[in-house]
Amino acid sequence: MATITLTLLLAIGTAACATPTADDVPPYAVATQGDPRFESTFRHDFADIDGVRMHYVTGGSGPPVVLVHGWPQTWFGWWPVMPALAEHHTVYAVDLPGLGDSTGSPTGYDKATLARYVHTLIADRLGVRDARVVGHDFGAAVAFQYATRFPADTARLGYLDLPLPGPAVDATTYRSLSRHIAFHAQRRVPETVVGDDVREYLALFYPQVSFGGTAFGGTSDRSPFTDAEVDEYARTYRRPEVLSGGFELYRALDKDVRDTVAAAPIRVPTLLMTAQGQLDPVRATAAPRMTNIVRAVDVPNAGHWLVEENPGFVTAELLRFLDG
Repeated sequence: MATITLTLLLAIGTAACATPTADDVPPYAVATQGDPRFESTFRHDFADIDGVRMHYVTGGSGPPVVLVHGWPQTWFGWWPVMPALAEHHTVYAVDLPGLGDSTGSPTGYDKATLARYVHTLIADRLGVRDARVVGHDFGAAVAFQYATRFPADTARLGYLDLPLPGPAVDATTYRSLSRHIAFHAQRRVPETVVGDDVREYLALFYPQVSFGGTAFGGTSDRSPFTDAEVDEYARTYRRPEVLSGGFELYRALDKDVRDTVAAAPIRVPTLLMTAQGQLDPVRATAAPRMTNIVRAVDVPNAGHWLVEENPGFVTAELLRFLDG
């Protein structure tokens, strides 16, 4: 009996030691911990790229899809559509250099420089030379720069809800498009104003550019993000270097315009998606540089947060385009 008791105690003790506690889970994995959709298909990974340690999430099988986030989000902004995409594609959702759980400072936050980092990761390190690159917000501008600089490595381009900085909208005009763009583009001011109140600022910001929000002339203060999602974004943007890096995306607008002006028009098959009612003005900025837009739609009942506000519609459009 003593032997049996000792054996049971040892087994229990071993099992307890083998079970990870909350303290054992790295911060980047907390949001996906215990989610069977993630744990059965996806994994977190890192790669050192030119002085930056880039974080990305990958999973699935099939033709490769690269997902590039905007501000103020991370790879996690693609999570509502990733499981469905992974049923048909190998998915790579990246944290842009200096943002999310990527660490280190890139040589610039202009979208051409960020595209080179993403290309080095995807094409050079991972060996993917036929990427379908999909970007949202400033991530869309990164995706465009990826396609225009590396057309041989870009099979398709998904461009989601961003007026393209360039000939149709110069930097001065771009900063006048909304109060938040003008505010974020100032040097040091937004960091000083936001300070330690990052979560509060993000929670106030998300509804403004949601469907019916003040940025679209409405009065809604409804947010499409759960408290847990806001917590996850605030977790990374609370790091001062990440908060500043996010605002640097706006401060790089002058160079973004110059790079777009200098870029040759691309023939890569392109999907254009925008917030409801925004298709024509966004297409007017994009079409001169994206000459093979094979599908252009606005997303019903969605403001800027296309994926969160209408994930079913976005998923269906992406799958139809990526498989086409």
